[in-house]
Amino acid sequence: MKEQIIEVLKDIHEAKTLMEINDLLNLHTVEEYKDLSKAVEELVEEYELFRTKKEKYLLIKNCPGLKIGKIAINKKGFGFLILDKEDDIYVGSENLNNAIHNDTVLVEVIKKGLKPEGKVLKIVKRDLNNVVGEIIIKDHKMMLKPDDEKLDITIYLSKETTKNCVEGHKILAHLSKNLGHKNYLADCIKIIGHKDDAGIDILSIAYKYNIIDEFNEEVIKELDAIPDSVDPKELENRKDLTNEVIFTIDGSDTKDIDDAISLTYKDGIYTLGVHIADVSHYVKENTALGDEAYNRGTSSYLADTVIPMIPHKLSNGICSLNEGVIRLTMSCIMNINSRGDVESYDIFPSFIKSNKKMTYDNVNKILEDNITPVGYEPYKDILLKMHELAKILRKKKVNKGYIEFDIPEAKVIQDENGKAIDIKKREQHAGESLIEDFMIEANVTVATHIANMELPFIYRIHDIPNADKIDDFKNLVHALGYKIETSINEITPKSMQRILNNLKDKPEFTILSSLLLRSMKKAEYSKNNIGHFGLALDNYTHFTSPIRRYPDLTVHRLLKTYLIDKDFSMSTINYLDNALISIAEHSSEREVASINAERDVNDMKMAEYMESHIGEEYEGTISSVTNFGFFVELENLVEGLVHVNSLKGDYYNYVPELLSLIGKSTKKTYRVGDKVKIKVINASKENALIDFEIVKEEKHDRSKK
Repeated sequence: MKEQIIEVLKDIHEAKTLMEINDLLNLHTVEEYKDLSKAVEELVEEYELFRTKKEKYLLIKNCPGLKIGKIAINKKGFGFLILDKEDDIYVGSENLNNAIHNDTVLVEVIKKGLKPEGKVLKIVKRDLNNVVGEIIIKDHKMMLKPDDEKLDITIYLSKETTKNCVEGHKILAHLSKNLGHKNYLADCIKIIGHKDDAGIDILSIAYKYNIIDEFNEEVIKELDAIPDSVDPKELENRKDLTNEVIFTIDGSDTKDIDDAISLTYKDGIYTLGVHIADVSHYVKENTALGDEAYNRGTSSYLADTVIPMIPHKLSNGICSLNEGVIRLTMSCIMNINSRGDVESYDIFPSFIKSNKKMTYDNVNKILEDNITPVGYEPYKDILLKMHELAKILRKKKVNKGYIEFDIPEAKVIQDENGKAIDIKKREQHAGESLIEDFMIEANVTVATHIANMELPFIYRIHDIPNADKIDDFKNLVHALGYKIETSINEITPKSMQRILNNLKDKPEFTILSSLLLRSMKKAEYSKNNIGHFGLALDNYTHFTSPIRRYPDLTVHRLLKTYLIDKDFSMSTINYLDNALISIAEHSSEREVASINAERDVNDMKMAEYMESHIGEEYEGTISSVTNFGFFVELENLVEGLVHVNSLKGDYYNYVPELLSLIGKSTKKTYRVGDKVKIKVINASKENALIDFEIVKEEKHDRSKK
């Protein structure tokens, strides 16, 4: 009955009495009413329903002022409610209501806007199953010092599970017993390694997010049955493309190659081939390999460490489209005209032999510098024709409203001991854009084909932004002194595109585009196709990276079910209708975990890098402002905090609607986008924190164009 209650209330935004819910469900007997009352109570206890003071009920997700999520608490005492599809909500230390880091909590939103604030009403769940930390000896007792300093608890370790442990070991622990007063007893589940060993710092963060570097024995056993090369029998019922000119373009250090491309041109038609590794041939459902791929959901790229979704024997071996060897693929061949329209296409199983493993650096020399590296001579003309097509596809996307935020990403450079020695910006050039455009086109073609068949499928979706968020962003831009030369009556990709174009020449563009991106909802996976707002597309999926992403692997399985097996039976359709819901939700959750782990690793490595630069001065840009100070982003994307207490000569008030700190007496203002000069005064790899102080002010000309 609980499912029926949730279903009947899902579109209702006004609290209902128990009798009103009874009538909505069309219940008639006393027994049914008793069952309803019991189910409603259970849903209240499970925090699916909210009970008002007037004994009325409403789904919590439909309560505008209530949110449920995990809370992340800073060591300074304040926290943020982390929400998957919305902006995080700031929770001050005075509003935590005894919540500790990683508690699932019910929060009331007490302030809306670009910087929403809330207070904890109740602790819903305290999950301390997996804690990563360092073993320390205190008073002759083995204890766990959590890596996460925000976890304000004391952890004792059981003797039985720590026989092979020594002080300094990083371990994964399970808290088995609450001893009271924030004291816990824990069992050691796994020794990750010694804290001083190379790479253990990254693995410790990975384990925190349940990203595991080792595969279980059942998976390893199944690997033994998978060959290192393709058996000729496996080529049956596949189209032979080994005589086609097909190659791959990737980073120089890439070992798991998902995609290869080909192109011919005749009579004004570009025939683009996108050939994707057929991982589904080897990683099947209801196997140890398939189950483990599902559990992981995605490969994780943490600095220079890759924790794969499938074992390296597959990801770097028989599934990877390596040069000069036969590989099984799923091909999407598209005939595209000079306007970028796909006039016809075909999707089919194939096998290829890649002619060359190209690198972005070498391809960019051809496309941007007119320099042909040795070994690339036979492919120069094809690459130039591909570049021509990519520009056509990009122009078409932009004309439809494709939103290009152009937000730079950081790349950590480490030495042989795993120490960060440099931080650089990842750059996207013509080669990277070409592959992106071709992959998007293949993803759209596959998604559109299945959408037109009206069959169960997994889509990559991106919902329309909340109008209030966009209004808040526009108000901020106006407060900074800029006028957006456009009226926005309807939120569309084109209207967002116009906002960015209006800000393109502003010195704060990178910061402002990042803020606008944060004002939008997050992309995710779903069985329900609502389109992709950011790409301005009605149909979109992920088909092109089955080595690295479980949804892509699922898409390949679905294509085989529909296009090859021709299985449209009701039993299959009904099964997929249900199964794809959990696959999409789980894949979205694992994607978020991987992104968070990547962020934490970058923060740690940036702090490690800056430990060697304490006392040095840099110029940077204020990237965000809070009530306790402001963050400054340097040219290499390293970000540090200038604490409000370090600002001399005045008392500074936080003005959130202007994202500014303003001096009470001097009216000196620090706001988002300002250029400042800072000195590095502290950096801690252990805490992943960097502290700056202002050393010199620089005049900043805000041209109001």
